[in-house]
Order: sequence, then structure tokens, then C-alpha cells
Amino acid sequence: MKRVIIFLWAVLILFISVACSSQPAFEAVNVSSYVVDGNNQFAFDIFRTLNTEDTKNNIFISPLSISSALAMTYNGAEGFTKEAMEKTLGFEGIDRALVNDSFKNMFAHLEKLDKKIDLNIGNSIWIRDGFSINKDFIKNNEKKFKARVSSLDFSNPASLEIINKWIREETKGKIEKMIDSSNPSSALMYLINAIYFNGKWSNQFDPKNTRNWIFHSYDGTEQTVDMMSRKGEYEFTKGDDFKAIRLPYGNGKTSMNIILPDEGVDINEFISRFDRKEWYTIRSSLKETEDIEVKIPKFSMEYGIKNLNDSLITLGMEVAFSGHADFSGISNGLFISSVIHKAVIEVNEEGSKAAAATVVEMTSSAILKDPVIFIADRPFIFLITEDITGSILFMGKVLNI
Repeated sequence: MKRVIIFLWAVLILFISVACSSQPAFEAVNVSSYVVDGNNQFAFDIFRTLNTEDTKNNIFISPLSISSALAMTYNGAEGFTKEAMEKTLGFEGIDRALVNDSFKNMFAHLEKLDKKIDLNIGNSIWIRDGFSINKDFIKNNEKKFKARVSSLDFSNPASLEIINKWIREETKGKIEKMIDSSNPSSALMYLINAIYFNGKWSNQFDPKNTRNWIFHSYDGTEQTVDMMSRKGEYEFTKGDDFKAIRLPYGNGKTSMNIILPDEGVDINEFISRFDRKEWYTIRSSLKETEDIEVKIPKFSMEYGIKNLNDSLITLGMEVAFSGHADFSGISNGLFISSVIHKAVIEVNEEGSKAAAATVVEMTSSAILKDPVIFIADRPFIFLITEDITGSILFMGKVLNI
């Protein structure tokens, strides 16, 4: 079977807004719907931007991870840099304190969401020995993001291994290494988010029903894949040029949502117009439907290590990567030198395991009655979501297996 190779989009944590009926849940977890909507906007913006770079490749990212790492960095941005980050991250018109409180409450909500799934989110800040940092910046990220803050000698390879070990532990070994010693001398600080998800399907697929199946890849070739199969009741909808289905995990508070464009519809063209409003429409149109025959392939992906600089600059954050950056809330003369992201996923009969990490490196300037069949045997899009707030945890595009 052809090996699935994916380049990853970086950082993890993204929130999706839900229907009005879910508003009490927002109140219960004290997460601003404005922040959720802003995070969702960023999720689709970064996904579409990356897709223009990787039209012929699989994609898998954690928008939640990326937005989390950048939100920590945003706490030190001022002036035009702050405005540019707010525009890119979807925080325009939202008080920074509300952004921070929403992230804090979202993290707490996610980690106690469902005893049947394993969801871990970690944040850390690593500072070069001797580099002076604004104490309020550190305290804010420790309090709101529960960030571990440590000082290390970045010129010592052992110090970089300490950072990589933290990422490995937070992602349960799914992501082995993000930082190497190729050019450690210029880095003054690393701001990192790591996320790990292990969810078992609410209704698992019986391995005895897994069969060889033909998957029609984006490049026109045919692949023999292990196709899982199950018949049951699922939330399903059909649009003008797609089908969509929701596959819940655990107690149903998280799910994988698969959007399958119709035959003849180019998936990249579909993605180019797939935004958060379209996603909200799809979510709200999902209806419980009996006797759906579901077939989805077992697959695994690794995307990364992907540098997100160009994508973030395209989305409006250019100043943050330049000598004109204003991160005086952290220290004077800082700018973002790189934002890198890696994500991995494994989908099988039991459920899904996924992990992602985002590293921000900073340096100095100087319902249907008829029988329904859903067979994902051609390119498709998928989202893993937390379904009380509607947060998007992971997003991906499968062109080949």
C-alpha cells in the first residue's frame, strides 16, 4: 500500500461556534462564542492557505494547537503587531483578557470532557539562559495557559533534547522531535503547544468486516486499502455536491466529521470555498438517519514538520516576522523567526489517535428515508471536533492512502 505522506500545519487549538441551542454550554464552560468563532475562522483560513501549497498532498493539522501557541505569543504583542495577530487569529474587537480567559476555560473543559477519551493539552515556554522577559507576560501565560516556563542553555544539545522530551511526553510518543541543533544560537525563546487525542468510536467497527477495497486517489491511480464497514444510525446530511457524516467518539461529545465531495467535484476547488459558515451549515443540517452503511478506510498520516511562516504572512501576520515587530510585552527587539507544526493521526476499527505540536521560535531583530450508503473511496475532508462548543481539534484532507 502506498505510504501516506503529509506535510503538517503547525500549532494546535481551535474553537468552532455552534447553534443557538448550544449557547448554555458556552455559559457553562465560560468560553466566549466570539473567541470560538474567531478560532474557527482562523482554522479554515490556515487550512485553505496550506491547501494552496499542498494541492497534490494529504494535509493534517491541529488548528487548536496552532492558535494556542500563537495566542501565548500574542500576549506579548503591542501596536501594529498586536493588530495584525488579532486580524489573522480572528481576535479583532475582542478584549485580550477575554481571549485568555476563554482559552483557559476551554482547556479545562476539554481535559475533563469525556472519561472515555484521552485528551491532553500542554503549553510551555522555554527561554535562553540570561535573557530577560517581562514578568507579567510570564505570569499571564502561566495562569491562563498553564504554561511550563523554563530557562535553558540553547547552545547545549542536551537542552534541546529536554524540549523534545517534553513534546514526546505530552503527545504520548507520537511526535518524537521538533527542534534540532542545526541553528540553536539565534533562538531566544520557544513557545510550544502540544495536543494528544485518543478516542474510541462510540460504535466500533468489527475487524471481521474490514475488506480490501479500491480507493480512487486524486492522481487517478487506484489503491487497494483496508476498508472498514458498519451499518447503523448516524447523523448524516447531503448537499448539492457532497455528503457528510458524523462518527462520534466515547460518550458522543467529540466526533470525526467526514465531508465527501460528489464524484466529479474537485476536492481542492471544494476546499477553496469551504469556510466556517459552510461548516456551520453542514453541522446544523446533520440529522439522525437509520440503516446507513458506512465504509471508511483505515489510514494513518504524518504531516510535517511544516513551516507556517509563509501561510501566516499570507494571512496578514507579516509584521510579526520582521524587524518592525513589536513584542515589547515580552522584551524589546523580538520577532517571530519561525512557526513550525507537525501532526499525526491513525484511524482504525477501534477509533482514532492523533497528536500535534506547534513551536513558535522567537529571536531578536537586530435524515433520509431511502437506504443511505456512505463510502469514502475517493478523496475526502475530515474534522475531529469537540461538540459542546464545536471546537475543531484536528482537520485533514485525504487524497491517497
